[in-house]
Amino acid sequence: MDSTETGRPWLGLSLEEFPWLWHVFAIILLTLVASYVARLLFKKLAIQLQKTANLWDDALLESAQRPAFFSVWLLGFSWVIEILLKHSEAVIFTAIAPARQFLVVALLCWFAIRFIRQVEQNLISAQYNDEPMDATTVLALGKLVRMAIIMTASLVLLQTMGYSISGVLAFGGVGGIAVGFAAKDLLSNFFGGLMVYLDRPFAVGDWIRSPDQEIEGTVEHIGWRQTCIRTFDKRPLYIPNATFSHISVENPSRMQNRRIYETIGLRYDDAMKVEPIVTAVKTMLLQHPDIDQGQTLMVNFNAFSDSSLDFFVYTFTRTTNWVEYHQIKQRVLLSILDIISEHGADIAYPTSTLNIPNEIMLGK
Repeated sequence: MDSTETGRPWLGLSLEEFPWLWHVFAIILLTLVASYVARLLFKKLAIQLQKTANLWDDALLESAQRPAFFSVWLLGFSWVIEILLKHSEAVIFTAIAPARQFLVVALLCWFAIRFIRQVEQNLISAQYNDEPMDATTVLALGKLVRMAIIMTASLVLLQTMGYSISGVLAFGGVGGIAVGFAAKDLLSNFFGGLMVYLDRPFAVGDWIRSPDQEIEGTVEHIGWRQTCIRTFDKRPLYIPNATFSHISVENPSRMQNRRIYETIGLRYDDAMKVEPIVTAVKTMLLQHPDIDQGQTLMVNFNAFSDSSLDFFVYTFTRTTNWVEYHQIKQRVLLSILDIISEHGADIAYPTSTLNIPNEIMLGK
């Protein structure tokens, strides 16, 4: 015998007295079914989209999953609260309409931000592009779009809550002047970051240094206020973006070649061997596979120094890689040593000659 046969309420509620409980139960059940169907639908879509390498539909699917599930539950609970509103005099249920509008706008904003972030990752990924886009440009555009989305969503939410957008904009115009004076450094860093994004003197991953300040390292992150550079001793260096507007920045990562420029001194005793040695060194460099023959290549006798006859080597390697460059330079210098040795000459070192007159007699 159940509680309905005895007329006693089940869990304190009588279905005869509250028949709308069946409606609540049906809506919750329908919401669970819709959530399950949505999950299955996204799984099947994911399987189908894996067959293509389109970055846009993959970004759309990835960014829409969680907002879609929340939307299903938002719709279900809003229906439940509408039923409660019809059968209850509780004041709290009267806020369902603005709360639902607020959450819908928030979900749309969340979806848009997730979509932009996922598109950023796909654009700089080698999985979707044979030549991935520049990470600095993509991140800059993504930040601008997300900022526009957040500002637009904030204005819509204010309008939803009953605030006048025109009043907010008017207040923002007057308050913006005061904020501009108060946050002068912050704004200068913001526009400094904007100039970095537009002029692109360096990008994430570049090795940069400044002859004006003690700045040298690899760019890890370019933000709107500051840029993070990882120095070669692995310390993070945070630089306000306004700094880059008044300092010189050198970007060795964009070099086309690396230069070998060395001065080598021979002994004065080897004066007759200077010319054949210089010729042999130049021939060696012209035949070297790691030397760029399209760049300036010079090997010339240069100066009569105090203790040596100097000739210089001026040439460029094909590689710009720092480690590989030093390996090539080592091989070139060792080859020059071999050439000097083959000609019976030697590298000069500082020497002094003492002339003693014959009249000076050494004592016993």
